[in-house]
Amino acid sequence: MSDLLFLNDTDFEQYRALIYNESGIHFTETNRSILESRLREQLRDKHLESVKIYYNLITHDKETLKDFLDSVTTNLTRFFRNQAHFDALEKYIVPELMKIKKDTGNDSIKIWSAGCSTGEEPYSIAMVLTEALPFPWKFDIVASDLSLKCLMTGERGFYSENHIEGIPDYYLKKYFDRVSGGYQVQTDIRSKIRFDYHNLNNDSGLRNIDIVFCRNVIIYFDDAAQVAVIRRFWDAMASKSFLFIGHSESLFGMKTPFEFVKTQWATFYRKSM
Repeated sequence: MSDLLFLNDTDFEQYRALIYNESGIHFTETNRSILESRLREQLRDKHLESVKIYYNLITHDKETLKDFLDSVTTNLTRFFRNQAHFDALEKYIVPELMKIKKDTGNDSIKIWSAGCSTGEEPYSIAMVLTEALPFPWKFDIVASDLSLKCLMTGERGFYSENHIEGIPDYYLKKYFDRVSGGYQVQTDIRSKIRFDYHNLNNDSGLRNIDIVFCRNVIIYFDDAAQVAVIRRFWDAMASKSFLFIGHSESLFGMKTPFEFVKTQWATFYRKSM
């Protein structure tokens, strides 16, 4: 493994280009050590002896490539992360969408949680909407991620004691069952979320989405990849719809038709056309 103490410049450029072309994630010189660490883990797990052998493997086997991309993604998340966004969802966006759809006969709201990681975000959204939407309104959520391992965790809906921080007691008691070792999301909530593998580098195929959450994801992309992802969101969204991105992310400076919206709860973006 001596060749993995450091990636040489040629190897680093090869891996960086592959990751960027396949996922839009941009590795810079400053996070080169993170890539080296992930590669060490992959070579050890697969009993390989060089980064060159591994590179040849992932460029010829799509499943191994997916596994590699999974390993280099950052999956930091928690329930109700940035509570202000969920306050805006409940108190501003839900009423607005109900007004928009009032005369259309459409009493359903479609949500996409893009880069959903282990599912805390879509479950948080589902709990808020279950409380906020009156009968006969309904909703469905597509939760997507590049990590198959994360998707499996989300689909299972089981969270240990140290992963439930941030869930209000009311929601925890109403929507989770206490089980050995942690908490299980109840079936009614789980049934409203479809977990699906998706690479944001590609078109999702989704259309007429009313709300998109993609928070703390595009921060890992360079400018060109960010613009491409935002354009794909635009294509996937309904004519009057809403987009949430992370608090450290912004569309300012991009040539995008999204409108910036500032409310007393939080800021987000709107598609109006």
